[in-house]
Amino acid sequence: MSHPATFTAYGFTEKGGELQKLSLPWTEPTDGHVVLKVKACGVCAGDDVPRLQLIPTPFPRVPGHEFVGEIVAVPESEKDYKLGQIVGGGWHGGQCNSCANCKVGKFIGCSAHYIHGVRSDGAYAEYVTVRKEALVPVPEGMAPEHAGPLLCAGITVFNSLRNVDIRAGDLVAVNGIGGLGHLAIQFASKMGYRVVALSSGSSKREDCLKLGAFAYLDGSQVDQAAELQKLGGAKVIMLCAPTSNVAPLLKGLAYDGTLLVLAAGHEPTPIPLFMLVPNRTTIRGWPSGSAQDSADCLNFAHHFGIKPLVQLFPLDKAADAFKARSTARYRAVIVPN
Repeated sequence: MSHPATFTAYGFTEKGGELQKLSLPWTEPTDGHVVLKVKACGVCAGDDVPRLQLIPTPFPRVPGHEFVGEIVAVPESEKDYKLGQIVGGGWHGGQCNSCANCKVGKFIGCSAHYIHGVRSDGAYAEYVTVRKEALVPVPEGMAPEHAGPLLCAGITVFNSLRNVDIRAGDLVAVNGIGGLGHLAIQFASKMGYRVVALSSGSSKREDCLKLGAFAYLDGSQVDQAAELQKLGGAKVIMLCAPTSNVAPLLKGLAYDGTLLVLAAGHEPTPIPLFMLVPNRTTIRGWPSGSAQDSADCLNFAHHFGIKPLVQLFPLDKAADAFKARSTARYRAVIVPN
């Protein structure tokens, strides 16, 4: 298969700068890597990490860590993956297999922190090179523009929720109805939980009820914590958008409830610790997951018909897609071809 000498990508070239069009040289994959022709790449708030240098990385750097593509190049040594396979990748970009977390299978906690679009170039591009242990098979028939966002926003809500102490029928509240939140409603409802959407304003009420929430609590009109207690208290409140005023939400948790932090800003969030004691409240953060976790997420979503609501952008509008990362209803997705 012939390949171009160069290809188009969009990346950051300086701290705090805007996305720039880049022409990158084609590079044949080395052992343990494959090259994908990108079919779709979701846009995530985490794509701002290299621009802000929250994790130091050299420039230029191409962001993009929730992508799907077709394998178009493999090294001669590759035995597991073949040309033409449709696969994807997420935040997890691989593992060292030798640190303490890797030795017990907690690959998302690998101390090497291999992250697509941060430690290596991501998929705001025509092509992306991926470590094979980070590849995720995409179920046949799943649209790339739907599978892509599931590999970050989707797995984050799916994998976190299946790892907390909760039973079918319990109350789950989803706070922040955006890229993560609109998927959290779908996953939680399909997992058998009673789902309440928490937002400010009424504009997203109809969408939330259609996606599987049985109730919608508008924080501009009601005391959300008090209303949750009238429903028996939330076993889990999923923070799916950054908020600096978490303490009032804690009052909406049931006994032994968990505040599940999936999206967070960098400003301090004051929480009186005594609030945690009487109800044995847990505050727990959760990253995304390993390649196998992502595969589980895609298969679950495919089986139950879970799909992100997306707004599509061509590659030459990557800058517009990036600017829409927090305003799209509900996920901006770049479709290069």
